[in-house]
Amino acid sequence: MMAEDNKNLILAILLSVIVFVGWTYFYGAPQMERQRIEAEQAASQTAPTPQAQGNLPVPGGALAPSAPTLPGAGLALPGAPTTREGALAASPRVTIDTPSKRGSINLRGARLDDIVLKDYRETVDPHSPNIALFSPSGTPGAYYAEFGWVGEVPGGQPGPQTMWESDSDRLTPGSPVTLTYTNEAGIVFARRVWVDDDALFTIEDSIVNNADREFVVFPFGLVSRHGTPDTLGYFVLHEGLIGVLGASGLQEYTYSNVADEPVLAPGVRGRVWNENIGGWIGITDKYWAAAIIPDQTTPFQGRYTVELDPGLPKYQADVLGQAVIVAPGATGSVRTLLFAGAKEVDVVDGYDVTYGILNFDLLIDWGWFYFITKPMFYALDFFNKLVGNFGVAILIVTVLLKILFLPLANKSYASMARMKAVQPEMIAIRDRFKDDRMKQQQELMELYKREKINPIAGCWPILIQIPVFFALYKVLFVSIEMRHAPFFGWIQDLAAPDPTSLFNLFGLLPYSVPALLTVGVWPILMGMTMFVQMKMNPEPTDPVQKTVFTWMPVIFTFLLASFPAGLVIYWAWNNFLSVLQQGFIMRRHGVKIELWDNLRGLFSRDKSKPAA
Repeated sequence: MMAEDNKNLILAILLSVIVFVGWTYFYGAPQMERQRIEAEQAASQTAPTPQAQGNLPVPGGALAPSAPTLPGAGLALPGAPTTREGALAASPRVTIDTPSKRGSINLRGARLDDIVLKDYRETVDPHSPNIALFSPSGTPGAYYAEFGWVGEVPGGQPGPQTMWESDSDRLTPGSPVTLTYTNEAGIVFARRVWVDDDALFTIEDSIVNNADREFVVFPFGLVSRHGTPDTLGYFVLHEGLIGVLGASGLQEYTYSNVADEPVLAPGVRGRVWNENIGGWIGITDKYWAAAIIPDQTTPFQGRYTVELDPGLPKYQADVLGQAVIVAPGATGSVRTLLFAGAKEVDVVDGYDVTYGILNFDLLIDWGWFYFITKPMFYALDFFNKLVGNFGVAILIVTVLLKILFLPLANKSYASMARMKAVQPEMIAIRDRFKDDRMKQQQELMELYKREKINPIAGCWPILIQIPVFFALYKVLFVSIEMRHAPFFGWIQDLAAPDPTSLFNLFGLLPYSVPALLTVGVWPILMGMTMFVQMKMNPEPTDPVQKTVFTWMPVIFTFLLASFPAGLVIYWAWNNFLSVLQQGFIMRRHGVKIELWDNLRGLFSRDKSKPAA
């Protein structure tokens, strides 16, 4: 039994364990957790929806102890409609219409609580509903952004039920709108709103002091979400509250993380970061996000909170700006940005550069291996724009990676070929020193040195493939550009598993199969290429090793069947290229390719006889 076989066996077992554990942790366990959450939500749907309560950022990071109409409170009037359509029809609104989204601003409370993304649908079906990002308070999945001031203002502040006036009934990229409200003391609150073609709103809040004394106010912006959304629960993906808070850097909190933070007020938990210069704060899903972006040159307070209503927790990410002193007859103003839309890489990176937003590109979860993952995306995106197909782009990038690592791979395969060439000498040494393991190893090392053989060279092609595999997995998993991206034929979403299954003859038989048995065409092709690659080498002499190597492609076929189709296509194509490369190098070094002998031996009826 060769040392090389032992090392390959250990490596194979290790990779199998990694994939198995990864599948269980990233797919199996989250799937069961989602089913549990869905069951709980279904059971609670018959319960009455409690009125939304909320909290308001105040100077010093404390929460307002009590205020029935605080911004962010989201109070629902008795008898208010609970459907999204009913809530939208219940109050006057300013229509939002851009190339990428439609929606409206609620004039009751001046909230931005209705955004629908025109370019994205819930499923690959072109007739499925568009993605609704924001929804009004009091509806299932309420989610909105709000802006304003906190502080003692003569005549009082506008609240969630305050009716504002608008100078236009339509907000478009070329036509901003101005909302106004005047309180009993003659203080004028004005909000000028701009929107661009993609995902950015610019909000300029001003307050005109028509009273006879000065006052101090603090600008705020918040994103509020009512109810815990159904997250995917994958370790490799962050969903929840997110932000970059000045020197504190990236802060990612899941919904459960926020609930574990210290008590900030009765029924409210959270975390506060003070004196931040530069950054942003918001809430993110896998593909969509809403983020408040304050002035990048002045200090601000950032905060994550959750109001622990047992029936409907309310999550909030907010910023509180510096004090603004407004003298009699003077005007105070502040400008804030709101990102609300799809996390398209070009759009997010463009805002990062154009507006100088600190680390705004981290809104997309590139992960710890950012330096590999993001270049991988740029390469795929470049070739997709060139050929018009992300699947073809994956094939091209795989070839380029093969070329990039060609010298190292060639060296590895050449070393493996030389090892196969001296296999008879290795067997002779083991037989000659079978009772002296130390002498046996010394002689083998001398043989390796004399023949310039690296005994672990065969591991390098696999080790190189692992970081590329995970980088591509991350790109397919987190980048919205891959969502619903078709390849050819039945693969209409590279970010989803191959939908076909061997167990209903790939759709020919009229029944569906359980998810565990959904083993599609591409996973089978991947398993076949892996099988061929392994059979190019001599069969292990140890029966246990032989069994492991024989069944490993089958195990990987089932495990990878639940992975994104784009990843399986990459793995199958990479295996195919490796087979060609390894076969060429083995022929060049005069080493016999064992593929056909191994296949004949595998299907030979008389296993005791060697293959002819």
